Amino acid sequence: MRLEWIDDILAVLDNGSLTRAAEKRLLTQSAFTRRVRLIEGSIGATLFDRRRKPVSLMPGVQALEPELRELSARLHKLRHTLKTESDQASQSLSLVCQHALTTTVSPKVVRMLTENSDISVQVRSGNQDECLLQLISKEVDFAIMYAISDGRVHNLENAFEAKSLGADTLIPVCAPAMRRELDGKTIPAIVYPPDVFLGQVFSRLIAPRLPDKTRIMAKAETALTLAMLQYAVNEIGVAWLPHSLVATPLAQGQLVSVEEALPAQALTIRMVRLAGPQSEYSEQIWQRLAGQLQSFWLSQDQSNEAN
Repeated sequence: MRLEWIDDILAVLDNGSLTRAAEKRLLTQSAFTRRVRLIEGSIGATLFDRRRKPVSLMPGVQALEPELRELSARLHKLRHTLKTESDQASQSLSLVCQHALTTTVSPKVVRMLTENSDISVQVRSGNQDECLLQLISKEVDFAIMYAISDGRVHNLENAFEAKSLGADTLIPVCAPAMRRELDGKTIPAIVYPPDVFLGQVFSRLIAPRLPDKTRIMAKAETALTLAMLQYAVNEIGVAWLPHSLVATPLAQGQLVSVEEALPAQALTIRMVRLAGPQSEYSEQIWQRLAGQLQSFWLSQDQSNEAN
């Protein structure tokens, strides 16, 4: 049984409902519900009483609370010990990036860290909820994620420390052959699920600024920006994608920007870690990366302005 599943069960015990447990675990309600189903399916037993409102743990599971708490504490301690021993044996670093940033930023991070040292870098990818959950469970040292320019890191500044690395823009793009289809009021599009970060950015900040009476017709839905990029290239519909991800397809003529017809949204790129005391090694890496990545994005902005 996975440690995060035990912590999910304890979160329901501590908070009294799936909704409050999801908030505690920094997941949306739908994402936490999917996790609950996965836990029950993997164990092969019903853990949650859905006949009651709010949904709660079955009495038999509640009776196991002391064992679950002891097991969680032991596994957290074991994970910390193993990580500490591993770090002492060899310099290593783990990070998680939102999907698009895994493609555009993580190669630069890995190069910066490894070109003149023996450090080993482990890179993971996930949506924003997953990135934050991996930070909280200390599976990774830091995360690189998008935020809206005036937004907060999941509204939990006391739990996290963040540094702004640079800027990006979520822009509407499509294959050149589809450009003429944007003249009507119905726009074929590839959309994000509503419970992921970029889906929320679209619904809150882009959809309200669509031209009057324009209707989005979802041709496909995916949380994976690389998949969305390929769908757009293959003429399935308009996609709102980070400019850093589509710069090459735009330059090669595989895609065209339609910002003159449809709204775009500025994004901030942030490096995030848990707040609190840090080891000297971790602090050195944090400051080094922040400085180098800020310099990189500044040079990119100046290059874009020159062009």
